[in-house]
Amino acid sequence: MFTLRKATLADCELIQTLARQIFPSTYQEILTPEQIDYMMEWMYSLDNIRKQMAEEGHVYFLAYDESKIAGYVSVQPQGEDVFHLQKIYVLPAYQGAHCGSFLFREAIKYIKEVHPTPCLMELNVNRHNKALNFYERMGMRKLREGDFEIGNGYYMNDYIMGMEI
Repeated sequence: MFTLRKATLADCELIQTLARQIFPSTYQEILTPEQIDYMMEWMYSLDNIRKQMAEEGHVYFLAYDESKIAGYVSVQPQGEDVFHLQKIYVLPAYQGAHCGSFLFREAIKYIKEVHPTPCLMELNVNRHNKALNFYERMGMRKLREGDFEIGNGYYMNDYIMGMEI
């Protein structure tokens, strides 16, 4: 059974540590090592995590298995009736243990708390990421796709998935 805690700015280093353990292994078969390094800095430098939380409206939640950290999720409002599931990552030891579905449901619960009227939750997922099946099982559907330039000549080749909540 997992528990959830809302992250604070004091948790930025913990989020970065988790990302270093999860992100490279998640994308090693999809992206080049150079792009992974670039994206780690782009998304997970301490300054960028702080900026996401303090200025860009990202709300992070941390999942625990008893006292052990297991993963994290972040949600960001994007417009009047749209929320973006920015990140959902689980340590390899907890993959397959339903931590991802726990975090996904908790993200929906949070969105419903802050936005009780119907809205759309979207997320980007790499078109070759095995997590695509997970999102479909959770009730999301492909809305569109795109190749999004992220700098340094790199692109995110994603499906944008969504679900009404």
